[in-house]
Amino acid sequence: MDLKIGIVGFGARASLRHEAHRPGEGSRVTAVCDLSEQARGLAREEYPDALVTDSLDELLASGIDAVMVLTPDDRHASVAIPALEAGVAVFCEKPLAIDLADADAVLETARRTGTRLYVGHNMRHMPVIALMRRLILEGRIGEVKAIWCRHFVGNGGDYYFKDWHADRRRTTGLLLQKGAHDLDVIHWLAGAYADRVAAMGSLSVYGGIDDRRDRSGERMPDWFSLDNWPPASLTGLNPVVDVEDVSMVNLHLSNGVLASYQQCHFAPDYWRNYTVIGTEGRIENLGDTAGSTVALWNRRHQGAAQPDESFVVPEAADAGHEGADALLIAEFLRFVRDGGLTETSPVAAREAVAAGILATESLRGDGSALAVPELDDDLVAYFERGQVEVADGARAEASVIV
Repeated sequence: MDLKIGIVGFGARASLRHEAHRPGEGSRVTAVCDLSEQARGLAREEYPDALVTDSLDELLASGIDAVMVLTPDDRHASVAIPALEAGVAVFCEKPLAIDLADADAVLETARRTGTRLYVGHNMRHMPVIALMRRLILEGRIGEVKAIWCRHFVGNGGDYYFKDWHADRRRTTGLLLQKGAHDLDVIHWLAGAYADRVAAMGSLSVYGGIDDRRDRSGERMPDWFSLDNWPPASLTGLNPVVDVEDVSMVNLHLSNGVLASYQQCHFAPDYWRNYTVIGTEGRIENLGDTAGSTVALWNRRHQGAAQPDESFVVPEAADAGHEGADALLIAEFLRFVRDGGLTETSPVAAREAVAAGILATESLRGDGSALAVPELDDDLVAYFERGQVEVADGARAEASVIV
């Protein structure tokens, strides 16, 4: 029997619905909730047999087995928590929340209610990241000691400065909204979470553009174009633009690994470059799509040198984010049915939020290093066991799996 899936938020990220709507194959979308009449109209056209409503309560009472929270970031917690309280399994798009107290409340609610929680960190399923992690786990570069990530966000002006993303009230900042992916990957590749962060950043380009426009009722395809170049020539930015368009953060991880993350929204190209350095070599991705290369150096060289080995990023399924979206939703649906451990982790999602929020506080302050608040050990243990309680009050040893 197909799982009945509810969708909350029918905007750009709702493209994930295509992976969840597989009638006769295990799951189907049976309910959609959105506050926009335009979005609800589109949902009715696509799912004529589904409940389409602006009421979260009505959606949650419709008999769905799971809900996918695909709203703007500032509404994640306010949807996820009532769904968990209602006993409906939750897929929450990243970032888990834009406020650390809200992120912690989501985890605490999931544990208290016993309702299954899954967070959409799809980059853990991207072939390039999976390949780099495999090489690390195989010991090909020894023990990881340093990770650097450069994120060139070539479409940043169109993607993040013409709608709600540009307003820190809705996102906290792009170091969290966009960087949550990369902060999670850094943690995953390093095998530990950040315990101290320090950052600098600025609104260097888009803050100087006075042409602003209220785009209520518009969707990204209405304004996106690769012809919008150079960045300072963009028009129709969001009425509020107060998030940084370039930022840099240094991280100290609990296992001693040092990491850095740089994000620029006015670069001409759009990709991520990771360098991971261990005690016996380093790896670096040269491109992040199928057919790109992950290069490995594990011998000494004088000056720049060709890699000692190269690994081709494999082809992926025909789905978003190099096939990661299909793998992500397949894992979520399996988790709804059967439970158990997953490649993604609610704890890791919270730690990415924590690092992003504290880094944003640092860059808007004096750049000093700030400590990342720790989660309660029992809460961590609950999720690392696969969201199951231990019988008879016995305590399982918490082994943080990032």
